[in-house]
Amino acid sequence: MNKKDTHKIIEPKATISGAEQTLEPLKLGTRLRDVRKRRNWTLEEASKRTGLARSTLSKIENDQMSPTFEVVQKLVSGLEIDIPQLFTKGDTQKNVGRRAVTRKGEGKEHPTATYEHELLCTEISNKRMIPFKSTIHARSMEDFGELVRHNGEEFLYVLEGQLIFYSEFYEPITLSEGDSLYYDSGMGHACVSTSKKDAVIIWVSTPHPY
Repeated sequence: MNKKDTHKIIEPKATISGAEQTLEPLKLGTRLRDVRKRRNWTLEEASKRTGLARSTLSKIENDQMSPTFEVVQKLVSGLEIDIPQLFTKGDTQKNVGRRAVTRKGEGKEHPTATYEHELLCTEISNKRMIPFKSTIHARSMEDFGELVRHNGEEFLYVLEGQLIFYSEFYEPITLSEGDSLYYDSGMGHACVSTSKKDAVIIWVSTPHPY
């Protein structure tokens, strides 16, 4: 695959516990279409604003492909929304005393070529931080077309295994279970698992700098 192609897709698991029922998609398509139409944008206009191909946007809207985390970042930047607005119903009412609980294994699955994300507490929209649990499948920097960059800041905490954190301004650093890291997400970065089993981490990301 061409390293410049950042739209590599890993499909969600086909079945749940061997049953015939398929895994329910994240409904990104419906929400993306709603946001675009509320702004009276054509697919062509949305393509210019997000930097994504018109065909890619069409496939996402029709649930024919699941975007990578990098593509999601381009969507929220171009559409001028926060990440939770793509995964939760719009909520214009200002909430006070909000609370969200995600039971073990009940987060929203979002697999990518290098990571398998489990989005947490998605029922609350307009959050100032995006928490998710990630399994690091990448075993080499060759698994990445290029370092990942997006708006905001991130906190990383290693739950299981060991990994190497690569960034464009610092030497690679090894992180083990219990280690944590805080960094600017606009700095190119990537994680590679070095343990026998895939490393598991908690990531907390801010959609925009605060």
